[in-house]
Amino acid sequence: MFVDRVRVPAELSGDAESWLTEVPALEAVVGGRPIEFTAPLTFFVGENGSGKSTVAEAIGERFGLDPRGGRAAIVGGNRDLPKSALGEIMSLDLTWSGQSMLRAPREDRQGFFFRAETVVEMNHRFAGVRGYWDGDVERQSHGEGFMSILDSMLTEPGIYIFDEPESAFSFTSTLQFLVTLTELVEIGSQVICATHSPILTAAPNAQIIEMSDDGPVDADWEDLDLVRHWRRFLDDPRSYLRHL
Repeated sequence: MFVDRVRVPAELSGDAESWLTEVPALEAVVGGRPIEFTAPLTFFVGENGSGKSTVAEAIGERFGLDPRGGRAAIVGGNRDLPKSALGEIMSLDLTWSGQSMLRAPREDRQGFFFRAETVVEMNHRFAGVRGYWDGDVERQSHGEGFMSILDSMLTEPGIYIFDEPESAFSFTSTLQFLVTLTELVEIGSQVICATHSPILTAAPNAQIIEMSDDGPVDADWEDLDLVRHWRRFLDDPRSYLRHL
């Protein structure tokens, strides 16, 4: 693993933008509650607006990944890019491996930030560039384009952060991506993923952090709201649809 813990130092908590304290899970983080990583594969889950993507983005920024989507090994890191409200004040507690990676030459840093909503922009910036992927993925289906990018970028041990990567995937493709995540972990990577997927979060030995009204809390897959709701809906869709 490369990151052990993320936190907002007490001396910076007063600098938090007001909207961060209006989101219960983020208010807890800004107030000093750390998020501890206990497994190399971690999922953040929660409703829209619960803060899961905000935390994932801030971690990527602090580790030097391009928060628009991109690698760790970009010239100058991401120093010239504006930081998010949480990224400005968050601190990372790094393992020895994490410290070594950040001290390494730029070309030796391995990592990638994949944000589903910025894939088109990222493709315009990087398609055909050395070290990225060949060709224009916009000529493929949405899901095939995602997989082409991921197949090209997820090849070496490193830190990989994903924001709702399942958005373009079919059931089968989501299972295929789950295999990819477990293979990344097996070769020594750390993976942090914000997701709504009950399939991805079923990964064996993964840590699941739910962004709840009580703050970020570790949760078991069987107890997740997203798992319970999907089970109930598939068992009896009419019990949900009758309220529409």
